Amino acid sequence: MTKKQYGLGLRSAYAEQLLNKHQQLDWLEIHAENYFNPHSYDYHLLKQIAEHSPISVHGVGLSLGSFDALSKTHLEKLKALIDDVNPFIVSEHLSWSSINGRFYNDLLPLPYTEECLQIFIGHLNQAQDFLGRQLLIENPSAYLAYHESHIHEPEFLNRLVEATGCGLLLDINNVYVSGHNLGWDNQEYIETLNLAAVKEIHLAGYTEKQLDNKTVLIDSHNQKVSEPVWQLYRQFQQYYANSIPTLIEWDSDFPSLEVLIEEVAQAKHIDLAISEVSCA
Repeated sequence: MTKKQYGLGLRSAYAEQLLNKHQQLDWLEIHAENYFNPHSYDYHLLKQIAEHSPISVHGVGLSLGSFDALSKTHLEKLKALIDDVNPFIVSEHLSWSSINGRFYNDLLPLPYTEECLQIFIGHLNQAQDFLGRQLLIENPSAYLAYHESHIHEPEFLNRLVEATGCGLLLDINNVYVSGHNLGWDNQEYIETLNLAAVKEIHLAGYTEKQLDNKTVLIDSHNQKVSEPVWQLYRQFQQYYANSIPTLIEWDSDFPSLEVLIEEVAQAKHIDLAISEVSCA
């Protein structure tokens, strides 16, 4: 891709509509595990959509941070999907989700220690070698921090890049949610990150929950992008990179497709305004 591109998460609720509205979006992103059955109806729709829209594949189940060995079956299914769809980006998460062979339906946080870093590096190298391509690793949303963690999250991500050659998927909403919940400085987080390695941006909505008189932000993906997150995106685009592909995510309580396309248009509007100021 040579110019700024704007995409949307492809969910089954919209798949048939997107067959006719592909001209309004530059690309679409799928959750890999939803398409591991090549005989499903959703896979059939995906193949039709992929004929006219670039696709990125976003994995949620490799469990790269787990002490367990990687699942060869999972890797084989992921590779078969990638070989068939030919995505321009493949990404996964800085998280773990399995222990002793039992998988959980959550992206669980890692303690940022040297031991976990080496485990993650080993698994990430193994996955990239097996798939024959670079993976982008997404920063997580967090609600707690381990006492054992002694490496700041962006530094942990930078060391992954240095050791494996992976890229980064910067989720601006996750930076804001974790920054609120854990009390870090969002601007410092972004300035610490190896921005040359960022190849994709995610934007999504969060919800607020009251716990013991404290407001906790939940990365719920069922709301419009909040104004503070738009502001952080604006700052990032203004100072660092205006050409990285940007994606709107929405995973439950789905509104009409038009609402999501309006969110994509909002990202375009922000970038256009920045470009006009830069050229003035």
